[in-house]
Amino acid sequence: MDGHGPVLIVDDDPVICSAVGELFELTGHAVVTAGDGEEALRRLREGLVPCLILLDVEMPLKDGINFRREQLADPGLAAIPVVLHTSRSDAARIAAQLQAVAHVPKPVNFDTLLPLIAAHCYRRTV
Repeated sequence: MDGHGPVLIVDDDPVICSAVGELFELTGHAVVTAGDGEEALRRLREGLVPCLILLDVEMPLKDGINFRREQLADPGLAAIPVVLHTSRSDAARIAAQLQAVAHVPKPVNFDTLLPLIAAHCYRRTV
Protein backbone atom coordinates (compact mmCIF):
# COMPACT_ATOMS: atom_id res chain seq x y z
CA MET A 1 0.00 0.00 0.00
CA ASP A 2 1.28 3.48 -0.75
CA GLY A 3 0.21 5.22 2.47
CA HIS A 4 -1.77 7.98 0.76
CA GLY A 5 -5.33 6.87 1.55
CA PRO A 6 -7.41 7.66 4.62
CA VAL A 7 -7.49 5.68 7.84
CA LEU A 8 -10.59 3.46 7.90
CA ILE A 9 -12.03 3.14 11.41
CA VAL A 10 -14.38 0.16 11.73
CA ASP A 11 -16.26 0.24 15.04
CA ASP A 12 -19.90 -0.02 16.07
CA ASP A 13 -19.43 2.63 18.77
CA PRO A 14 -20.01 6.08 17.23
CA VAL A 15 -18.26 7.77 20.17
CA ILE A 16 -15.05 5.84 19.45
CA CYS A 17 -15.30 6.55 15.72
CA SER A 18 -15.78 10.25 16.41
CA ALA A 19 -13.06 10.61 19.06
CA VAL A 20 -10.41 8.61 17.22
CA GLY A 21 -11.38 10.16 13.90
CA GLU A 22 -11.04 13.69 15.29
CA LEU A 23 -7.60 12.91 16.70
CA PHE A 24 -6.40 11.51 13.37
CA GLU A 25 -7.78 14.52 11.51
CA LEU A 26 -6.04 16.89 13.95
CA THR A 27 -2.76 15.11 13.22
CA GLY A 28 -3.24 15.50 9.47
CA HIS A 29 -4.80 12.18 8.48
CA ALA A 30 -7.99 11.77 6.48
CA VAL A 31 -10.58 9.46 8.09
CA VAL A 32 -13.44 7.29 6.89
CA THR A 33 -15.63 5.33 9.32
CA ALA A 34 -17.77 2.20 9.07
CA GLY A 35 -20.15 0.89 11.74
CA ASP A 36 -19.47 -2.81 11.12
CA GLY A 37 -17.49 -5.20 8.97
CA GLU A 38 -20.16 -5.46 6.30
CA GLU A 39 -20.20 -1.69 5.73
CA ALA A 40 -16.40 -1.64 5.68
CA LEU A 41 -16.22 -4.40 3.06
CA ARG A 42 -18.80 -2.59 0.94
CA ARG A 43 -16.78 0.64 1.05
CA LEU A 44 -13.58 -1.20 0.16
CA ARG A 45 -15.24 -3.01 -2.74
CA GLU A 46 -16.64 0.31 -3.97
CA GLY A 47 -13.08 1.59 -4.33
CA LEU A 48 -12.00 2.97 -0.96
CA VAL A 49 -8.25 2.39 -0.53
CA PRO A 50 -7.23 3.20 3.06
CA CYS A 51 -3.62 3.30 4.20
CA LEU A 52 -4.64 1.46 7.38
CA ILE A 53 -7.73 -0.09 8.97
CA LEU A 54 -8.36 0.32 12.70
CA LEU A 55 -10.64 -2.64 13.37
CA ASP A 56 -12.85 -3.38 16.34
CA VAL A 57 -13.12 -7.13 16.94
CA GLU A 58 -16.58 -7.36 18.50
CA MET A 59 -19.38 -5.82 16.42
CA PRO A 60 -22.88 -6.86 15.36
CA LEU A 61 -23.67 -8.02 11.82
CA LYS A 62 -20.11 -8.79 10.68
CA ASP A 63 -17.51 -8.73 13.43
CA GLY A 64 -13.86 -7.85 12.98
CA ILE A 65 -12.70 -11.46 12.75
CA ASN A 66 -15.06 -12.30 9.89
CA PHE A 67 -14.34 -8.97 8.19
CA ARG A 68 -10.59 -9.64 8.29
CA ARG A 69 -11.01 -13.20 6.99
CA GLU A 70 -12.97 -11.89 4.00
CA GLN A 71 -10.45 -9.10 3.49
CA LEU A 72 -7.55 -11.56 3.47
CA ALA A 73 -9.40 -13.81 0.99
CA ASP A 74 -9.79 -10.92 -1.48
CA PRO A 75 -6.50 -10.37 -3.38
CA GLY A 76 -7.43 -6.74 -4.04
CA LEU A 77 -7.90 -5.99 -0.33
CA ALA A 78 -5.56 -8.38 1.46
CA ALA A 79 -2.54 -6.06 1.51
CA ILE A 80 -4.28 -3.26 3.44
CA PRO A 81 -2.73 -3.32 6.93
CA VAL A 82 -5.01 -3.79 9.94
CA VAL A 83 -4.59 -2.77 13.57
CA LEU A 84 -7.00 -4.55 15.90
CA HIS A 85 -8.63 -2.34 18.52
CA THR A 86 -10.14 -4.48 21.24
CA SER A 87 -10.55 -5.07 24.96
CA ARG A 88 -10.31 -8.86 24.56
CA SER A 89 -7.67 -10.58 26.66
CA ASP A 90 -6.72 -12.82 23.71
CA ALA A 91 -5.98 -9.88 21.39
CA ALA A 92 -2.39 -10.96 20.68
CA ARG A 93 -3.52 -14.43 19.57
CA ILE A 94 -6.29 -13.03 17.38
CA ALA A 95 -3.95 -10.44 15.86
CA ALA A 96 -1.47 -13.17 14.96
CA GLN A 97 -4.16 -15.42 13.46
CA LEU A 98 -5.55 -12.55 11.39
CA GLN A 99 -2.14 -11.26 10.30
CA ALA A 100 -2.78 -7.85 11.85
CA VAL A 101 0.20 -5.48 11.99
CA ALA A 102 -0.60 -4.72 15.64
CA HIS A 103 -3.28 -4.69 18.29
CA VAL A 104 -4.12 -1.88 20.70
CA PRO A 105 -6.33 -2.12 23.78
CA LYS A 106 -9.58 -0.35 24.45
CA PRO A 107 -10.08 2.24 25.74
CA VAL A 108 -8.06 3.98 23.07
CA ASN A 109 -4.51 4.98 23.94
CA PHE A 110 -3.49 7.69 21.48
CA ASP A 111 0.19 7.45 22.44
CA THR A 112 0.17 3.83 21.27
CA LEU A 113 -2.02 4.41 18.24
CA LEU A 114 -0.40 7.46 16.65
CA PRO A 115 2.98 5.83 15.90
CA LEU A 116 1.16 2.93 14.20
CA ILE A 117 -0.77 5.36 12.02
CA ALA A 118 2.41 7.32 11.25
CA ALA A 119 4.17 4.11 10.20
CA HIS A 120 1.55 3.31 7.54
CA CYS A 121 -0.05 6.60 6.53
CA TYR A 122 1.34 9.83 5.16
CA ARG A 123 -0.04 13.03 6.62
CA ARG A 124 -2.00 15.34 4.37
CA THR A 125 -0.37 18.57 3.38
CA VAL A 126 -2.77 21.46 3.68
